[in-house]
Amino acid sequence: MIENTSIAYRAHHLYMDDVPIPELLAHNETPFYVYSLPRVLHNYRRIQQTFALLKPHIHYSAKANANLAVLRALIAAGAGIDAVSMGEIQRALYAGAQPQHVVFAGVGKTLAEIRYALEQGVGWFNVENLLECRLIDAQAQQYGQRARIALRLNPDIQADTHPHIATGHGKAKFGLPAAQIAAILAQQSDYPFLDFAGIHVHIGSQLRSPHATRAAIERALELIAPYPNIRTVNIGGGLPVAYAPNEYVPSWADFADTLTPLLAGYEVLLEPGRAVVADAGLLLTTVLYRKEYAEPAFVICDASMSELLRPALYNAHHEIVPVVRTETAPQPVTLVGPVCESTDVLGTLTYSAQPGDTLAILTAGAYGLVMSSNYNQRPRPAEIVVGADGRTWRVVRRREALDDLLRFES
Repeated sequence: MIENTSIAYRAHHLYMDDVPIPELLAHNETPFYVYSLPRVLHNYRRIQQTFALLKPHIHYSAKANANLAVLRALIAAGAGIDAVSMGEIQRALYAGAQPQHVVFAGVGKTLAEIRYALEQGVGWFNVENLLECRLIDAQAQQYGQRARIALRLNPDIQADTHPHIATGHGKAKFGLPAAQIAAILAQQSDYPFLDFAGIHVHIGSQLRSPHATRAAIERALELIAPYPNIRTVNIGGGLPVAYAPNEYVPSWADFADTLTPLLAGYEVLLEPGRAVVADAGLLLTTVLYRKEYAEPAFVICDASMSELLRPALYNAHHEIVPVVRTETAPQPVTLVGPVCESTDVLGTLTYSAQPGDTLAILTAGAYGLVMSSNYNQRPRPAEIVVGADGRTWRVVRRREALDDLLRFES
């Protein structure tokens, strides 16, 4: 297993902090998610410590995991929120975030979303379009405000990551090219209700090297160098996590050491999501059937791509381990879900799981439930958190019922 202070075996039983996973299984129907708040807070503080020389304002990226209990714990610890929709802004505020500590990002903000953000008094708009500048300026005038703006640069740099989560290359939909940012900044007076105070750079997730990020930030700093009013640099997220025991990822310190010399004297915003919550979450599932005709054999469980989309969407890898570890001979099998799609494959096991066995899908705290669906009319699973004390747990989002699937139709 991947080294993790919150998820480990004790006497062959899997634990999350001081809570035995079999205890959760005895009281809850699989599949369900469970998150460790101690691990979430540990990761948040570790990022703070790693980038301490920059004294960054950390805005947790709510799209990674928007569970209210997770948001409340991070907000109480001092985090702001990076939101990419009106719904995420609402959720952040409901969880206790101060509006001035909310950043509103996103490539396609609607008029309703812009108005809502202005009404709520969000602290920053990360802008990705020239027309968006004009729209926010016009709406801010109606509200009698000046909106604080960070222009998102597309530096035309290919990040070393999966192509589906690379956002800074020239063919990505994200950000503004350098020439367009230069033109906007040269004409700031055309936008009397915008305060151009920052620049934003985020070239992708699961970054395999800090050097592309460094190059992107160098381009951003060149653009704002003529403008002493722009002293804030939002360096986005992208800090990597390991999804397999033998997987190499650069350390967060590699990023801090590389970027800190560039950013001395600037106010820095950092927007981690996956790095905070990924390894704090498990998806628990029960084996239903086996099919022996294939090689390797299929093991069919009650979790699926409806609950965890990442393997089908990105061919993403998640380690899968038994809740109760036994001494068995190695026998690779393919773990699949019951959804009627050939891509409903969750991963490979290295042992012979049998019907009734319970399994834990690791590193499932990020982009799990937030990307889930009711495909095949499957109720979405419950979410459970282990409290900050590491000993108590509670259901923070109940499993959907069949009636919930009909609630919005007549």
